[in-house]
Amino acid sequence: MTFPTRFIAAGMDFTTLTHNVPAPYLRKSFKLDKKADEAALLVCGLGFYELFVNGRRITKGALAPYISNPDDLLYYDQYDLTELLTPGENVVGLCLGNGMLNCPGGYVWDLDKVRYRGAPMAALRLDVDGEAFLESDESFRTHPSPIWGDDLRGGEYYDARKEQPGWCAPGFDDSAWQPAITAPAPRGEARLCEADPIVVTQELPPVSLTDLGDGWLYDFGVNAAGLCRLALEGEPGQEITLYYGEHLIGGRLHRRNICFNDNDYVQKDIYICKGGKESYTPSFTYHGFQYVFVKGLKPAQAVPETLTYSIMNSNLKERGGFTCSDETVNTLQTLTRRSTLANFYYFPTDCPHREKNGWTGDAALSAEHTLLNLEAETSYREWLRNIRKAQRDDGALPGIVPTGGWGFQWGNGPAWDCVLTWLPYYIYIYRGDKEILRENAHAILRYLEYMSTKIRRDGLCAYGLGDWCPPGRGADKYKSPLRFTDTVMCMDICDKAAYIFGEIDMPAHREFALSLYSKLRRSARKKLLNLSTMTAEGSCQTSQAMAIFFHLFEPAEKPEAFRVLLKLIDGEGGHFDTGILGGRVIFHVLAEHGQADLALHMITRPDYPSYGFWVAQGATSLWEQFHLKQIASHNHHFWGDISHFFIRHLAGIDYKRGELSITPKFAAALDFAEGWHTAPEGEVRARWEREGEGITLDVTVPEGLEGSIALPCGYVFEDGTAVQDARTGAYRIVGA
Repeated sequence: MTFPTRFIAAGMDFTTLTHNVPAPYLRKSFKLDKKADEAALLVCGLGFYELFVNGRRITKGALAPYISNPDDLLYYDQYDLTELLTPGENVVGLCLGNGMLNCPGGYVWDLDKVRYRGAPMAALRLDVDGEAFLESDESFRTHPSPIWGDDLRGGEYYDARKEQPGWCAPGFDDSAWQPAITAPAPRGEARLCEADPIVVTQELPPVSLTDLGDGWLYDFGVNAAGLCRLALEGEPGQEITLYYGEHLIGGRLHRRNICFNDNDYVQKDIYICKGGKESYTPSFTYHGFQYVFVKGLKPAQAVPETLTYSIMNSNLKERGGFTCSDETVNTLQTLTRRSTLANFYYFPTDCPHREKNGWTGDAALSAEHTLLNLEAETSYREWLRNIRKAQRDDGALPGIVPTGGWGFQWGNGPAWDCVLTWLPYYIYIYRGDKEILRENAHAILRYLEYMSTKIRRDGLCAYGLGDWCPPGRGADKYKSPLRFTDTVMCMDICDKAAYIFGEIDMPAHREFALSLYSKLRRSARKKLLNLSTMTAEGSCQTSQAMAIFFHLFEPAEKPEAFRVLLKLIDGEGGHFDTGILGGRVIFHVLAEHGQADLALHMITRPDYPSYGFWVAQGATSLWEQFHLKQIASHNHHFWGDISHFFIRHLAGIDYKRGELSITPKFAAALDFAEGWHTAPEGEVRARWEREGEGITLDVTVPEGLEGSIALPCGYVFEDGTAVQDARTGAYRIVGA
């Protein structure tokens, strides 16, 4: 495939925080003598593009083609135009947005200083019947669009009075338009985008509408991500401003938790009416919100039908799920799904309103529950290409991808960098894809080499962020020492890397990874464990749970170490007291040691701190932090591994690389639990329900998948056994 490399633009001037440049239109009229047997268009629009052919919008989805550093990867999309082109005049039209090419709203991460920053540009080529027919050049005509300002984080400003009806259709007179200019080609490697497109998945009307005197508050009932469609009978020149947010104080929209400075730049759309019946949906931004505060509406216009919430995310199909008799658990499963999707715009982001960054640690922590619930591996694979491109020559990784260079000095470290190993590992575990291991093996080796240079004289590591966001404290005020969490995470990276290298027959790489693992583990056991008390350094829940989960303790030591963990939990009144690293493992450790009831209680209890507390506070998505008063982001996904816990431990579906274990935990608080996951071999489903003095377990196992059903201590099948081969059917279970 030959990618077009001649980029064109309307001009070199570009938007800043104080200077808006309208999004440009580009159009080209051309004639065909006959109906084409085959017509294919390749297009790259930087930052974003909207594509029109003969007056029809055919863009694959929102924010096309992708969100990337164009110095790393340059994304193209391919369209089949065979049925859209006709004999006679045809028109290809583009509208270009700033996207990642120019992100003035990303100044916090130095995106206003990146070397690739510039005016929007595009390259395209049309092939007709196997021959190059049309390519972007100065013969394209350009004109400012009604979009007089756009930013991925800020929003979009649209003046409908400047619309040019029919601009992308045949017969339009573009003689007053200017010729396009040649733009410097970006430096990145060209490739077709394979990530799942961003699409509208649901449309919601408001659940309430309130007159606040100076404007109107629309409440859509859930905190998700997407855009609002504005529809009204407008007056010429009427200016309507929409402010988006997720939190109210005193019945008014509070936006300080999503703004880094005292400005109203973030998450704001402006629409200027042309007059008459009109409708508008932004093109080159998206927002995370539950509420919209609208200024400029007249009382007769302030009706529910004026705004519709178009919920958007990457088009990830459902692959698994969970339900049970406890409505708090069901709500948390829903909240996890909602936050995971609201934060999946080509790749996992940390929040859909404030940052929209691809934080690596967030994605690593969410990888397993995402793969259990959703078909995300194609988009993960595309993002991994960007991660590899962002890797520095010495093997270091940034904390956010894509980046223009920010995230190497702060915001990374082993617990974040593990994404490079964890994503391929879990994709392989759940999908059996060895190619994903091969694609990332060299980059993983480079990171191990980098890691080896960061090991201190005491044999430990401490070069990143730690157990982020503990309850009731500052995000970086964690109890587990950084040298503990970083060393253990380095151990795990080495362990998974060794497994990956072994699976793809790279023995020398495997031995290097194992040698690093052994070196780190020896030092960690010597320096970070008190074996007389079986306590991990920090004497906290995170250290103790991670030391058990990641096998810093030997098997014979784990029972006593687990008793220490129970004491630490009891010392917090039965609450968990971990940041995101400890929170990722503590409930699994409890379930695997016979305390699934305690884990479920810690998750669902309604008092602070707990997930149940969020539900009791009316949360409709997962929050960033467990705080009583501090208002942080209310839409994060890195606490979502509870969905993995529900499916794996409560329903009992433990699927890994073609092997299945059904190991349900019959939590006393539940009357039934059901989970499902579509493995490569087919759908696996497990449902148990209490019936009288016994339990009925219904299992669905696809043909060709082998495994076992193992009951928890205290339960047996009717024949007196506790383990049986996994087969589709109903099983009667009684107390031992």
